[in-house]
Amino acid sequence: MMFYGWPCSSLPPPFMERATNSGAGTIRIWGRGEPLNPVQTGNHFQPGWGQQPPWSLPRRAPELTRDHQSRALPQGSAGGLSPGPRHARRGLAHGGVAPIGGARGRSIRGRPAAEPRAGAGAAAPGSSRPEPGLQPPAGLMASGALCGALRGFLFEYDTPRIVLIRSRKVGLVNRALQLAILAYVIGWVFVWEKGYQETDSVVSSVTTKVKGITVTNTSELGLRVWDVADYVIPPQGENTLFIMTNLIITLNQTQGYCPELPDKTTVCNSSKDCTAGYIGTHSNGVQTGKCREYSTSVKTCEIYAWCPVENDTRLPKPAFLKDAENFTILVKNNIWYPKFNFTRRNILPSISTAYLKNCIYDPKTDPFCPIFRIHQIAEAAGQNFQEMAVEGGVMGVQINWNCDLDKSASYCVPKYTFRRLDNKDSDHTVSPGYNFRFAKYYKDASGTDSRTLIKAYGIRFDIMVFGKAGKFDIIPTMINIGSGLALFGVATVLCDIVVLYFMKKRYYYREKKYKYVEDYELGASETYGTQS
Repeated sequence: MMFYGWPCSSLPPPFMERATNSGAGTIRIWGRGEPLNPVQTGNHFQPGWGQQPPWSLPRRAPELTRDHQSRALPQGSAGGLSPGPRHARRGLAHGGVAPIGGARGRSIRGRPAAEPRAGAGAAAPGSSRPEPGLQPPAGLMASGALCGALRGFLFEYDTPRIVLIRSRKVGLVNRALQLAILAYVIGWVFVWEKGYQETDSVVSSVTTKVKGITVTNTSELGLRVWDVADYVIPPQGENTLFIMTNLIITLNQTQGYCPELPDKTTVCNSSKDCTAGYIGTHSNGVQTGKCREYSTSVKTCEIYAWCPVENDTRLPKPAFLKDAENFTILVKNNIWYPKFNFTRRNILPSISTAYLKNCIYDPKTDPFCPIFRIHQIAEAAGQNFQEMAVEGGVMGVQINWNCDLDKSASYCVPKYTFRRLDNKDSDHTVSPGYNFRFAKYYKDASGTDSRTLIKAYGIRFDIMVFGKAGKFDIIPTMINIGSGLALFGVATVLCDIVVLYFMKKRYYYREKKYKYVEDYELGASETYGTQS
């Protein structure tokens, strides 16, 4: 009888077949995970007609007595089976063939060997055509394949094959690529970008203070002195300040009835052209439905509004406060890097009170003075202050803090740069500059409210602080070293492409680099049930 050992303990009972090539009983033990395909040597084996189905046979195989083991035929002798290719290497302990008995046909446990039953369905001796009979269940084969895959996953190891190619071209290309990668890792990653440091972003606060006085003398306002309270609006802002440089002022406005400013929607010839209660997009008040004289030659619709209405078509040129170019701005900036608990301010420890009262920022002579003259800011941004003062604009003051905390704290100093943030060129001529309106209100002795309306043009300064600090840390250092070493694999890949696809001897190199192995499992499955 032939017995196929099961790879997993929970599988169905053994599958047994009878040998027909000799009278000797044989037992075939399959190793764990072995595909359940019988190994064909000599004549084909066929199941007997009177044999029970495999699922009804006992789970335990008949044990071999010492007498039977001592009489086992040598491997490959007559009456026995040759083990499969894999079991031939591993021996009987892993699925070899153990012939039991000799030529006389001894059976297991002293029982006579079963003879093939003659009659219909019996295979003729020496016949190569198998008789239709019992086949291993599909679940049996799937379970065996699963256990074999699990065994291969746990107990097998794959290692790459290394091929040494002696070629000047490939060798030079490989070393050149490795040198370029090494230069990138050392020069760019570690030296320039400081890849060995942990970094942190800056947290900042800014306060400003403006100083300067100017005097104007006009027919409308007379002689007047302008100080910080007059031209800095509002007094404090969040990282920003506004300095008024030009204005349109409308004095002593009171609420009442007056003609609207003339335009295509307000010019009229009679009251029929005016609509009571109408409010246009650019109206200064509500129409009453009457038509009044605006001047000796023009009539407009009457409105109820703050009268007289503002006329903003006459913008002063040059700027009303043209001397504002000499005003100064003190910028106080405090920074904090929370990750390193490092604080700093732009008024450096080396700056004394006497120096601070007299210094003015200059990029060459006083690069760390925090006091800036307005016209110098405009010039540093490539702008003309007098032109900018007429319609206003937005100027950016940038403070850059890039600190290497591996060095002394004295090396952590601010760097100032300036630029205009609103575009003022030939492509941006619609609604240029920066302006807004505000009013100052009064109440006379009779209780009548009045106001002075000011349309202010000026320069808004936005103080922007940015930067980062770095300090040595082992984690980013190891990460960048590992990334750099991984990049060396790129050189190998590129050289493989050159060798395998562009060299004249590429087919020879390809044969040496790759080892092609046939799929044993596939081969065994294809030969199941055939005679070898």
